[in-house]
Amino acid sequence: MNRVLAILMVFLAGSPAAAQPSPFDMSDERPAKQRPAPPVEKAPPLRGAVPGSISTEAAAPPPAAQPFRRFILPFPTLSLAGEADERVWSIYLTPAQAEAGRKITFAYQNAIVVAPEASVLSVLVNDKVVGEGEVQAADEPQERSYDIPLGLLRTGSNEIRFRVRHRHRTDCTIQSTYELWTEISSDSAFITFEGDEPRALSAIEDIQAIGTNETGRTRFNIVAPALEQPSHVPMLMRLAQGVALLGRMPAQSIVFSRDLPELGKPGELTILAGTATELQPLLPSLPAEAADRTIAAFAESPTEHAPVLVLSGPDWAAVAAAIETITAATERPSDVARDVIKTERWRLPQTPLVFSGKRLSFAELGVATSEFSGRRFRTALQVAIPSDFYADAYGEATILLDAAYTEAVRPGSRIDVYVNGNIATTVPLEASAGGILRHLPINVTLRHFRPGANLIELEAVLLTEADKLCAPGSAASSEPRFALFDTSEFVMPDFARVARRPDLAATSGSAYPYRGSTDPIALYIDRADADTLSGAATFIARLAVAGGRPMQMETISDPLVADGRQALFIGAMPQLPKMVLTQAGIDTGSQASWGSAKDLAQGRNTQTALDEWQTRLKGGGWRSAIVDVESWIKDNFDISLNSLRMIPEAEAPFIPPDTATLLVAQSANPAENATWTVVAAPSPRLLREGTAAIADTSRWSEISGHIATYEPVEDKVTATPARRFGLVETQPPSFWNYRLIAANWLSTNILFYAVALVSLAVLLGLATAVLLAKLGRRP
Repeated sequence: MNRVLAILMVFLAGSPAAAQPSPFDMSDERPAKQRPAPPVEKAPPLRGAVPGSISTEAAAPPPAAQPFRRFILPFPTLSLAGEADERVWSIYLTPAQAEAGRKITFAYQNAIVVAPEASVLSVLVNDKVVGEGEVQAADEPQERSYDIPLGLLRTGSNEIRFRVRHRHRTDCTIQSTYELWTEISSDSAFITFEGDEPRALSAIEDIQAIGTNETGRTRFNIVAPALEQPSHVPMLMRLAQGVALLGRMPAQSIVFSRDLPELGKPGELTILAGTATELQPLLPSLPAEAADRTIAAFAESPTEHAPVLVLSGPDWAAVAAAIETITAATERPSDVARDVIKTERWRLPQTPLVFSGKRLSFAELGVATSEFSGRRFRTALQVAIPSDFYADAYGEATILLDAAYTEAVRPGSRIDVYVNGNIATTVPLEASAGGILRHLPINVTLRHFRPGANLIELEAVLLTEADKLCAPGSAASSEPRFALFDTSEFVMPDFARVARRPDLAATSGSAYPYRGSTDPIALYIDRADADTLSGAATFIARLAVAGGRPMQMETISDPLVADGRQALFIGAMPQLPKMVLTQAGIDTGSQASWGSAKDLAQGRNTQTALDEWQTRLKGGGWRSAIVDVESWIKDNFDISLNSLRMIPEAEAPFIPPDTATLLVAQSANPAENATWTVVAAPSPRLLREGTAAIADTSRWSEISGHIATYEPVEDKVTATPARRFGLVETQPPSFWNYRLIAANWLSTNILFYAVALVSLAVLLGLATAVLLAKLGRRP
């Protein structure tokens, strides 16, 4: 009886608690089922010409991790604008990743004026639509996830294409098309893989699978315990070039250190470079073979399961041999011209290199036949030109346009052509009854072309009576108004071939003159600390990507040793030789003052104040009249006062603005038979950060002229053109090339042209007078 009573009391005591409702829980009702972690396998050796292999010790199974993801956007934000837009690029997948890819996920947001019922966002992988839907995320980002069909992904390059079709909710004007946009952030777009095998890298070519991080950037962490030894610098620079050429991502940076960084971050690869003795404390599982022979292989970290590339051996000669296994895959002769610029990681198709007299169809340039029913049609293509291009003052390329438009398109419509964001030409569409254009010639000035890749955008602005009326509630018409055919052609005429010195555009566009140097490039680094080496390696690696091949480097400690050789001077401004700065046209007084007295915000305010005072001085009196006349001549005749000088204006020493944290300057050496390039910053840390910033393709393409500076507050590159430059012959002597060179030079120096023309007229008059004095009838 007592036992029954006790049980009853326990039941009654617990019942009130059981009757109380449980608190609200935001967590999942059922935790995700955890799969047991797979056993740690030995890392396979590198395939191909690999001197050794590495195995890792078995470790305790870690807790279940998140599924492996690869970010897929090669830029911070993908913006698709206008009524029709698309962007296509490729990502590299290892065999395990190609087999295990399951979903593609992204989050997008669009303008509030986009009509969702008439707008579509599509995602294509390897030319197959994996998902599409209405554009309806005006209030907040919306996530979408699509399954990837089995077998669609392949080992190697895979094409990713985002395509959008927009319609405005209420407006039918041309201006309204500029209000349409859809944006996808890099941190929201990724491919999800099944299992842990896709995390591993095993072959040299798998370096291409590093991809990007959540901001669209790629980083190579090179850990070298003996990095401060000057004799190791050329080999480390060679390694940086090799991995950058294999990665070929649009925003790559190199970071040197003596200790292991945090492993397993997306878009990053850690590389250990050093002798077995130097690396043993960092990697206890380093095999004993490293003490006897060259080792070049991937190992997996036993804790983070992140791939680590190990380049080791008994001495630094063996380490150098291991580094050559990386660069050998990217080596090519310096005297062999490229036919394409490899841009597939951020824009497809590959950019063809266009020489004189080249003719390419739009189909070859990746522009497909399109039919369009909207108001503003836009498409783009890319072509590259060589470093010795010299026709920017007089030359014209031609687009032979094959297109058609209906009678609905009214007079006043036009076709605009942009080159690198600058308007190059405009062609009106005058026929009121529609028409078919067969190889309509559109001349495009070469003024905005630059060495390297050039983006050409073709825009058709279409005016119709229906859009003028814009009846409320009327559905958008799907009847095509305009068609562009892929039989259209881009024709590059014969142009002058001669290089200029200085010309940072040729250096950033195709690594001229360093790419073709047969001798090792003289490299001056003020000190071999981690930040300075990181900045130098990032800049040199970006040069290698621009040139398409790695370059040999030789460190020097005295600038006089570099006389007669192509040279790079990289470091903090206070540590660079004054003679080098003077030769590059940089004010030596800025060595101590640049970046030391003011922070960026104060410098920005100072620059703003200087600009305001300059405006005030220009705003009144006779100075204002001169400025107005100069502007009027420039706007109406495209003639600047500098082109009217017989002798180029002397260049004053350049003082870096306080808003800038990096400077790139170029000049001839004292003997004027080689090129010197200076890369400087106020401090080693700012050098590392600045070079990483300008290595992004969007900023790298803005480096031109004599001096270029980077301002982090505005995130922009400012270029100072060269007032004086020399011409460097790059082609065998030819009368026709000399004729084209003279044509461009005289177009730039119009006062010489005018004097020559007047002189010839005077000579002709004198010769005629002499002949008439001796010939003809006399009284």
